[in-house]
Amino acid sequence: MGRLQFRLLALAAALTLAACGGGSNSGSPVGTSPPTQPQPTPDSGCNGSCATAQSLLNPTDVQTIIAQAAFEAQAQGKPAIIAVVDRVGNVLAVYKMAGAPALTTITSQRGVSGGLENLQVPGELAAIAKAVTGAYLSSEGNAFSTRTASQIVQEHFNPGDLGTPGGPLFGVQFSQLPCSDLSQRFATGAGVGAGPHRSPLGLSADPGGFPLYKGGTPVGGVGVAADGIYGLDPDVQVIDHDIDEYIAMAATYGYGAPAARRADTITAGGITLRFTDVEYAGLATQPASAPAYTALTGSLLKVPGYSDGAILAGTAFGQTNSGIRPDTTLYPGTDAFVIDDGNGNNRYTPKAGTDGSNALTATEVQTLVQQALMIANRARAQIRNPLGSQARVSVSVVDTNGVALAVARTRDAPIFGTDVSLQKARTAAFNSGAYAANDLATATAPTPLMTPAAADYLADAVDLNAGTVKFTTTTTSLLNTYVTRLRSFLGLPNALGDGAIAFTDRAGGNMARPFYPDGVDGNPPGPFSYPLAQWSPFKVGQQLDLVYNRLAVHVAFYLQQVGLTVSLNGTTLPALGDVAQNCTGIQRLPNGIQIFPGSVPIYRGNVLVGGIGVSGDGVDQDDMVSFLGLYNAGVALAGKIANAPPAMRADQLAPQGSHLRYVQCPQAPFLDTNASNVCEGK
Repeated sequence: MGRLQFRLLALAAALTLAACGGGSNSGSPVGTSPPTQPQPTPDSGCNGSCATAQSLLNPTDVQTIIAQAAFEAQAQGKPAIIAVVDRVGNVLAVYKMAGAPALTTITSQRGVSGGLENLQVPGELAAIAKAVTGAYLSSEGNAFSTRTASQIVQEHFNPGDLGTPGGPLFGVQFSQLPCSDLSQRFATGAGVGAGPHRSPLGLSADPGGFPLYKGGTPVGGVGVAADGIYGLDPDVQVIDHDIDEYIAMAATYGYGAPAARRADTITAGGITLRFTDVEYAGLATQPASAPAYTALTGSLLKVPGYSDGAILAGTAFGQTNSGIRPDTTLYPGTDAFVIDDGNGNNRYTPKAGTDGSNALTATEVQTLVQQALMIANRARAQIRNPLGSQARVSVSVVDTNGVALAVARTRDAPIFGTDVSLQKARTAAFNSGAYAANDLATATAPTPLMTPAAADYLADAVDLNAGTVKFTTTTTSLLNTYVTRLRSFLGLPNALGDGAIAFTDRAGGNMARPFYPDGVDGNPPGPFSYPLAQWSPFKVGQQLDLVYNRLAVHVAFYLQQVGLTVSLNGTTLPALGDVAQNCTGIQRLPNGIQIFPGSVPIYRGNVLVGGIGVSGDGVDQDDMVSFLGLYNAGVALAGKIANAPPAMRADQLAPQGSHLRYVQCPQAPFLDTNASNVCEGK
């Protein structure tokens, strides 16, 4: 038995349910109902092929989920906002019980100021973000909750275990952003349409969001906002009594994740992941006894940009109208899926680059994706059951202008990886280019009242009685200061300005941690991060600073849409349009950046021509699929494209006496061979 598993069992035996982080509450009922039946689906046996045209949430399902959540919320004495989404992020309903908190406060409860810390946002946005997170992180092979997300995005893995590296998906919370160019939007209002769709706050680390399953396949997610806190779980070794999680768990009854696919049956780096701190038997109610939806006295909410205030049926994943469908022509023999506009048109058919005479050709792009998918299909998944499953990933290729040249997926890859793979590809190409420093210095601001090329950290004062929201700039973080820090850190006066170094996301992520090297507590931060005393998952450094202003504008836009008067630094804002589909004001980074592994830059000789990003089934697997996919494509194309020349790779650098990493491939990673060290020498 591992050290963490032993400690968890010991704590579970020794502790009563305790209040801890994430908006927990200790004074409400717990475990007052008789034991209920076990997980509705003990083991589905599904491994990527169970989804059919009938695998969807219908309006009756949505009503049942809401009614079960409301029943538990009433018993706990905590009125809630409940959001239900389908697997590609369509919001199927947002329901508000009478007395539910209108606002929720973003906080890590670490005493950090700046970033998103201490901002008040509408509870419905928090609930939607949690529901999207449960849906997007899950698949037929793994069921992850927002508690799982909390465990894998903090500065230590596990959170609370000092001296350990950051979480394997460190930084994933700033994906699926409301300004992403990949995420689909509705031309007017809201409804149901091809995804993937955006999340109003990115992915959530606050317990209270779960995936929803039917017949062993994920069909959506549910999220709850009841306690007024949008936070995280700072110590996984303490069993929480989190009201949002209790209510959301009740919502999943009859739609629960298969027991053999839950996060708590999956390990990463030898550590068992977390799924929930409450089971059905610990609820204050028996969800199956919940009154009918028609007996509820709350109301459906209209959430501009997300929901028109009705209960809708979801889409069936894998069908054209979901936005993700099987490929029939481009990537033969790989069981590939592509991103569709909902009308049978591939949004990312392979195309040539836009960046001059050395640009990638459409054939090169198609070959590169094909080879990456072939590697993924041979690879052993890290975070998927049953053991021995093949990896399920998304693959994106971009040129040096950040233009998406192709996006494709293997079967049943989790949805979050679509946006993340594109972030990763763009980040590798951006950091490796000669243009990055200038782009950071000249980024545009979303409104005239915000500082160009900066993050204007805001405090807000919301007065619902007066119908006003007052945003005030507290600190301005200039984006080009990260260039100065990096150059000093590396001892390279032209870094990010000469294209001399090839940076992967693993290398860039090394420098985006609050300690360098990662996990060495007490060391100074990497140049893309804040020191730990100023750092939290809601204030990480460059990654958030690049997108912060757009997130703020999106929230301000939403507040205006629900009838509030919004001011910034004492000036009433004019009527805002929804945030543009560019998160950074930099054309090469329209959906932001990513800072956990899974990308490599693409070279023609020693000339940078783009980037490939991979995301889905373990970060070492992501590294391998991108690195070997590019290597094999180069072989197939007679050396026309390749990985960076070894002398240019970031692992040649050893700032503060510790080498940066380029890629890290798993040992014996394939299902069809015992070959090891498969990336060595390439």
